[in-house]
Amino acid sequence: MAAFSSIIRKSNSSLAPLAFRVVRGQKTNYSSFAFAAIKNQASISHNRRSLVSLLPTFRFYSSESKKPSSDESLLRVIESEIQCAVETDEHERVEEVPNGFPFEIQDNPGVQTVTLTRTYQGEDIQVEVHMPDLVSGETNEDHDEDEHIEQATQSSIPLLVNVSKKGGPSLEFTCTAYPDEIVIDSLAVKHPENEDELAYSGPDFHDLDENLQKSFHKYLEIRGIKPSTTNFLHEYMINKDSKEYLLWLKKVKNFIEA
Repeated sequence: MAAFSSIIRKSNSSLAPLAFRVVRGQKTNYSSFAFAAIKNQASISHNRRSLVSLLPTFRFYSSESKKPSSDESLLRVIESEIQCAVETDEHERVEEVPNGFPFEIQDNPGVQTVTLTRTYQGEDIQVEVHMPDLVSGETNEDHDEDEHIEQATQSSIPLLVNVSKKGGPSLEFTCTAYPDEIVIDSLAVKHPENEDELAYSGPDFHDLDENLQKSFHKYLEIRGIKPSTTNFLHEYMINKDSKEYLLWLKKVKNFIEA
């Protein structure tokens, strides 16, 4: 007992009070920590080094294990938002694919787009459907005749349509699908062999002859890009947006909690 007390007195001054209280408080039974240090070490000098190294480590992990109050507050807000998202039931709703829907749907969780694929008379058609651009509010009746203003008040989904033939170039249409209407924003000819080159992308689509514009709309309609298709996709993507938002919230929550 005297030898152990002597070693404690020679140890670092910042550790001596704590170690000494352990010994003084137990005359016949040392604390489990001090007893284990004496029992398991081969020499008294090694016991002193063990005390010096272990006690600061214990204090370090005790202070680091507690999360900042700001993190706890953030977690409460995230959990509340998750609960609200769950209660809407939007994430559980499944849109039934209508009869005659011409595309196969490839929808991967965690991805912000949906891919549609089909073949038509030797052509490979691929459509990249993006998240909807949701707009609230009603159309201003004073401007019903102005098409651009009316579209600005409607929700829409962006589409990237690629029509390709084996071993040749492809046509790439950038479109915006509104309720019951599809607008072609641009048209480009893509060549696989010179994708890195600055190719001429063609004139502004809206500057084309009106009959030519209508013919391209008919071209896409025959290949399945028509209002009956895009109206379904609009509802489908709204549901996907709800699912992806809930999944994103859970991933953020898991990160903060880790």
